[in-house]
Amino acid sequence: MASLADFEPLAAVIPATKVEITVSCRNLLDRDTFSKSDPICVLYTQTVANREWREFGRTEVIDNTLNPDFVHKFILDYFFEERQNLRFDLYDLDSKSENLSKHVSDFLGQMYCTLGEVVGSPGSRMERSLIGIPGKNCGTVIVKAEELGNCRESVLMQFCGNKLDKKDFFGKSDPFLVFYRSNEDGTFTICHKTEVVKNTLDPVWQAFKIPVRALCNGDYDRAIKIEVYDWDRDGGHDYIGEFSTSYRELSKGHTQFTVWEVLNPKKKKKKKKYLNSGTVTLLSCFIDVEVTFLDYIKGGTQINFTVAIDFTASNGNPSQPTSLHYMSPYHLNAYALALRAVGEIIQDYDSDKLFPALGFGAKLPPDGRVSHEFPLNGNPDNPYCSGIEGVLEAYYQSLKSVRLYGPTYFSPVINHVARYASLVKDGSEYFILLIISDGVISDMAQTKESIVNASSLPMSIIIVGVGPAEFDEMIELDGDEVRISSRGRFAERDIVQFVPFRDYIDRRGNHILSMARLAKDVLAEIPDQFLQYVRSRGIKPQHSAHSTISKPPASLVHPIHPLQTQI
Repeated sequence: MASLADFEPLAAVIPATKVEITVSCRNLLDRDTFSKSDPICVLYTQTVANREWREFGRTEVIDNTLNPDFVHKFILDYFFEERQNLRFDLYDLDSKSENLSKHVSDFLGQMYCTLGEVVGSPGSRMERSLIGIPGKNCGTVIVKAEELGNCRESVLMQFCGNKLDKKDFFGKSDPFLVFYRSNEDGTFTICHKTEVVKNTLDPVWQAFKIPVRALCNGDYDRAIKIEVYDWDRDGGHDYIGEFSTSYRELSKGHTQFTVWEVLNPKKKKKKKKYLNSGTVTLLSCFIDVEVTFLDYIKGGTQINFTVAIDFTASNGNPSQPTSLHYMSPYHLNAYALALRAVGEIIQDYDSDKLFPALGFGAKLPPDGRVSHEFPLNGNPDNPYCSGIEGVLEAYYQSLKSVRLYGPTYFSPVINHVARYASLVKDGSEYFILLIISDGVISDMAQTKESIVNASSLPMSIIIVGVGPAEFDEMIELDGDEVRISSRGRFAERDIVQFVPFRDYIDRRGNHILSMARLAKDVLAEIPDQFLQYVRSRGIKPQHSAHSTISKPPASLVHPIHPLQTQI
């Protein structure tokens, strides 16, 4: 027997997609006396956990050129929600030795960047100067990112069962399927469950759509294991049997029915005349090539980032170490940590790196008026700060000039960003508002109304709750469980992601790792929220030539039957 917990997804993370990196250089240093350099490019990636650089791969050596266009590509997993640091080192490789330490004198320069900066550059093409040799112009490196075609594919499939084993004493069976993709280490990770079809040995499950990378991570011949279970109300689901296939075999289903025998190894051992525990048939298979988040980024979509910081008195006196706004000379406070963790990733997708930064809940000089939407840099006509460091600087200056007050209103800053988002509805810009706050929201009804209004705009909201308060209201705004509503109107889509900062405090003091986790959790939903917006409005990326290969008949996509149960 299996419990429902056995079917929870494992910790393995599927990348948003895979990208192919191509490297070229121009005007490299000439290290050779009688000819030109023979360059090679070495790519290093950095792990967030220990900041260690590891060699990822090397290009070929190209003889006698200062302007190489390397043929060898680097294929990297891409995660929007992570900061993926890259380093490109160039060497003049004259000898046959692959040991780079023997080529130190032939070092031609290096370039540091993030994968987000590459894909976020116009046309996903970035050109930067090589550095590393004092007093020398080392030339430039050109890095291009191209999304791999097989990462765009989704597949819509429908299965049925025939003569499955009877497991229920008073009825037949309540069958459902569980799909697992195999990992390189031989383990399996769950990637899909069908609904339950009640009281039948011949179920027809609904058609479902799944990204091909979730099924096989881009490897068409990798094993896919499918287990068949009989659902039980108490969660102790009975194992009927299983079979294995591959995406390559499944994809043949658009031209033919494919049938697998469901086998139960234990029954096979016990019963000499055992044939199978029924069969499962693939009724239909339609392959879709979808437009992806990176198609829009490559087409020029800009991510506009705005930060709003809570300056209410409940944060405590900033001059006291107990305050959430305390400026310690030794470490960043929770507000600064959260801002840097999220902002450093988003800024890679904003070409001008100019970010509006707002505060709310403070009394402002010189007259002490209370404001819930004031620029941190003190300039209402130009609230933009240069990069995340500029935002931090403006935040620290505000703490010295304003007086913490209250109450805690969210709606003014949400409406502020919504005004800008309402002016750009062609997919060329998408707005992300980061609100960092310490407590109870005083304008909950107005905030809900603002979110419902903003849900039809190109906009997402991230809320980070700092301090020890209960965050029930902020959890309610995050519409994962129940879609938020106001005055009888429901939000068009879920645009809010909330996390409590205290869940990311690393007791061992590794702030780098814990802040990377925070950024990952709050940003993971952004690409899907963006795609929901553009797809619902039929907005295509610029210069996109992608189209659907085969469209499924409308009859395949139908609501859940009354006798079917979601698990």
